Amino acid sequence: MKQKKAFTPFGIISSVILLLLTVLFIFPFYWIMTGAFKSQPDTIVIPPQWWPAAPTFENFEKLTVQNPALQWLWNSVFISLATMILVCVTSSLAGYVLAKKRFYGQKLLFSLFVAAMALPKQVVLVPLVRIINFMGIHDTPAAVILPLVGWPFGVFLMKQFSENIPTELLESAKIDGCGEIRTFVSVAFPIVKPGFAALAIFTFINSWNDYFMQLVMLTSRQNLTISLGVATLQAELATNYGLIMAGAALAAVPIVAVFLIFQKSFTQGITMGAVKG
Repeated sequence: MKQKKAFTPFGIISSVILLLLTVLFIFPFYWIMTGAFKSQPDTIVIPPQWWPAAPTFENFEKLTVQNPALQWLWNSVFISLATMILVCVTSSLAGYVLAKKRFYGQKLLFSLFVAAMALPKQVVLVPLVRIINFMGIHDTPAAVILPLVGWPFGVFLMKQFSENIPTELLESAKIDGCGEIRTFVSVAFPIVKPGFAALAIFTFINSWNDYFMQLVMLTSRQNLTISLGVATLQAELATNYGLIMAGAALAAVPIVAVFLIFQKSFTQGITMGAVKG
């Protein structure tokens, strides 16, 4: 028979703090979701309404009819998915090579990737914009996707996971006549799959929330992402808060759903990647 855990002052205080933090983090999302169903007068009434007195879908209708919100949402989904696929493929291959292959300048190359993790995007923004303009892809999804390919954090994370691949397995695969690609796909990838899944979630969330890069690279209204589109809904003299909250809800729901579905891989990537190397 299991014994009941005794309540301790530390446990009670910790539970209260965690409960307060939970409410603190959930409340903004709750306020956005309820505000999306409020009319404009209800969003600015004092004292505030904690629940819509007369729920309405008017904000969502304006968002999708008067504004290309669905196109913005699709742009965000496409950019995030394309970035996720390209980053995961390139980072997993690069991390595998840096971890299991020996070549001249290997340590220097990895040091450059680690150093690049400390560089803010603002440092490389000007040359990056010039390169994008030279390639003729400004104001296209590629202008946001390509700068993230070869993400230094992704290479670092996958290298840490690739360190756990037994060298004996790779040598056995080579003896059996496997090429480099087949060795990676058949032997290495199943071992680093948890890191691959974690990197996919990291990349998707990072790309979805990359407001700064999207703001610089995208200009035309049809090519905006959902976060940029919602920002354009704020008027100069008057703001429809219900409409903005509807846009924020539309932008938040997909990313929250992705995190809830893959949260195990997300947390596993943080904990496992932190103790490798």
